[in-house]
Amino acid sequence: MEDEFEFDLNSEDPKFSVERYEEMIRNHDQYFFDAQAFENITDYYIEKNDAARALQVVEFARNQHPYAAVFLIKQAQLLVVSNRIDEALTCLEKAEMLEASDADIYIIRGNLFENLERFGEALENYEKALSLAEETDDILLHIAYVHQNMGDYTTAISYLKQCLEQNMENQDALYELAFCYDVLDNQQESIQFYEQYIDNEPYSYAAWYNLGNAFTKLSLFEKAIDAYDYAILIKDSFASAYFNKGNALVNLEKYQDAIDVYRQTFEYEQPNADTYCAIGECYEKLEQMDEARSFYKKAVKMDSKLADAWFGIGVTLDFEERYFEALHFYRKALDLDIANGDYWFAIADAEYKLGHMPEAESAYEKVVELNPLDVDAWLDFSSILYEQKRLDDAIDVITQAIKNNPDAAELYYRMVAYLFAKGEYTEALAQLERALSTDPEKHYILFEYLPQLQQNKVIMEIVNKYMQG
Repeated sequence: MEDEFEFDLNSEDPKFSVERYEEMIRNHDQYFFDAQAFENITDYYIEKNDAARALQVVEFARNQHPYAAVFLIKQAQLLVVSNRIDEALTCLEKAEMLEASDADIYIIRGNLFENLERFGEALENYEKALSLAEETDDILLHIAYVHQNMGDYTTAISYLKQCLEQNMENQDALYELAFCYDVLDNQQESIQFYEQYIDNEPYSYAAWYNLGNAFTKLSLFEKAIDAYDYAILIKDSFASAYFNKGNALVNLEKYQDAIDVYRQTFEYEQPNADTYCAIGECYEKLEQMDEARSFYKKAVKMDSKLADAWFGIGVTLDFEERYFEALHFYRKALDLDIANGDYWFAIADAEYKLGHMPEAESAYEKVVELNPLDVDAWLDFSSILYEQKRLDDAIDVITQAIKNNPDAAELYYRMVAYLFAKGEYTEALAQLERALSTDPEKHYILFEYLPQLQQNKVIMEIVNKYMQG
């Protein structure tokens, strides 16, 4: 058996403790370390992400300090990292027998049960920790997480508010609160909370940012921009605030301003594909297609799975009437997001412009299957059938469209046009009455499609009756 040496170690100097420990391992000796020294050594290896070495230290520590619960607790934490759950729980049971008043035991066990989705047991442990811990904001945050995982967002909100009462600067709680209000679609209460919070903490950039997000969700874009501006004023490197401000400007159709703001994010974080794509969309809206395409290409170079950027390249080519090339990029986008109705719509339109009627028809079928509420898609689909003199098919498509969109007057007016074209005047007049009772203001749609109907006295009498009505 090796001799055991006792050193009068200065536990305040972690570096010295680590060096002595490593010397002991190299020499296959047994040195004595006080509890604080062992804690320092363990923490050193944890910080270096060397869980195996940290566990070895804890084993030594437990042998030399068998009644110190702290090493059982650290061992449990390390076993959790190694996914040795049962062993971790055993360590926590032993620690609880030695020192039942240590809140860390219940926090770690609560975490374990939370990750195992044993939410009732997680809550029991967190509640126990609450009664023992001096600082409780993180425990309250974890209780809120559990309630979120259980789908109880209202209770989660109450715990998040308690967490913020304990620590007004808990950023995670601020963001989680915004998330819960979002899930409950309760932006008004979210705004009320953040405005009150800001009254007490006017320099909380996170609160201003979340307030901006809540305004954005209510389409109050001017107010959102003001809130993002305050967040940026407090923290000028807050890239997410610049990005969301850019999005708000896009919604106000201030595309050049949005580009300028998006570009500011590059001063504070590495350029990313989403921002390049957003800038590309702004240039597209400004019809500066070369610039737009350049930014979309930067986006796909950075993230080849960003479907919107591939689609954007297609849109710029489509705008230049390069439909065949556009199709190539639309299909690349579709490969990444096969159920995107907008992509199918663009493909249908490009195929139609190329004169590929069967392909266009097939794509339109997919659009209305994915987005049966897309009135424009139904109208375009029926239109390509009408152009091919397939009147019955066009009428069938509009009939399906009306079933899905019974309040869309445009569909009734189009049906009137098709029925007149087919010579079914009685049914056409019945549909005209229906269209006019749905929305008389849109009767111009009928004449755009069949201008000759303006010469029809019966039709004009019916229209005038509703317009004067």
